[in-house]
Amino acid sequence: MKLLTYADRTVLIGDDAADTLLEFSAMLAETGHADSVVLNAIDSDGSDVVASFLLGSGTNLMAQSTSSTLPEPANDEGIAYMRGKLADLETPPSPQTNDTEVLPSTDELDGLPGLS
Repeated sequence: MKLLTYADRTVLIGDDAADTLLEFSAMLAETGHADSVVLNAIDSDGSDVVASFLLGSGTNLMAQSTSSTLPEPANDEGIAYMRGKLADLETPPSPQTNDTEVLPSTDELDGLPGLS
């Protein structure tokens, strides 16, 4: 479990969620992108909360280890989302053209002047 500081708030989240959030935030900043992520967390008073994080080039995050014995909040969906986005950012799709021009077939070229 890690203690995550974001803006002026501190919450507890699981190690994997915290590490993935930091990695995703760094990649977004590096590539000039922004995104938001929703994760389950434990507030400073011990209550379960849903935390929304806006990530971009100005995001300040810190995660530190804790000795908490509380069970980690489930964040499989949020972690999967961030890992999918990380994969997209690490290997962007190749450029595709939007040309819709259709070239004539060789049969259509037969009989045209200068092409026979």
